[in-house]
Amino acid sequence: MLRASLRPLLDVGLPPLCPACREPVRDAGALCAPCWSRLNFITRPYCERLGIPFAFDPGPGILSMQAIADPPAYARARAAVGFDDVARLLVHALKYGDRLDLVPTLGRWMAVAGSELLVGADALVPVPLHWRRLWARRFNQSSALAHAVSAEAGVPVTTALKRVRATRSQVGLSKSERAQNIQGAFRVPPGARAEVAGRRLVLVDDVLTSGSTVDACARALLRAGATQVEVLVFARVVDAVRLPI
Repeated sequence: MLRASLRPLLDVGLPPLCPACREPVRDAGALCAPCWSRLNFITRPYCERLGIPFAFDPGPGILSMQAIADPPAYARARAAVGFDDVARLLVHALKYGDRLDLVPTLGRWMAVAGSELLVGADALVPVPLHWRRLWARRFNQSSALAHAVSAEAGVPVTTALKRVRATRSQVGLSKSERAQNIQGAFRVPPGARAEVAGRRLVLVDDVLTSGSTVDACARALLRAGATQVEVLVFARVVDAVRLPI
């Protein structure tokens, strides 16, 4: 009640701004109309394995060339939006600007995009940060998104997966360099294997670029006995050159 009564004063002194362009908006965490129109939500048709959108509908169950040539360890991946200019601003606002007010909205979009993955899933697994990076950043954006998706879908969150080796930033690295950089970085400790073994899990992260990080996470979970691992992210990089087969 106190927050509701103070809201008009706060809106006058600190009016809510669009997290992408900083224009005034009605509600905190909301996008303005121009930014909303530029957000590229991913819907079918897309590759059933990787979730990469197709420019045309090739028919049900079709895989992209990338999925056929280099199949990942995880079963399926889904993303709410393509990683374009607006999505990049939202991710950077969350990750580097401490805009935790964006989490419920992003989590709601992710829950819609990953609805088929979430049905029957046993647990959500946020991609972990190394303790040194977590200490510097103060929170794990993947964990925040996982809890937001959990609130929408009713799937519990487990932190059984750990990052046991610090790695340098993946930004600017090639796909092969990303895979090498992340090798051996994730593990399920023996005491946490009961949370993984025999379960169908959904990895949660903010952005899927080359897929090296979530692939390494999926392999670690499968080695610990998970029956299936799938991936749900807020945004993914879309390669328009990749056509379906």
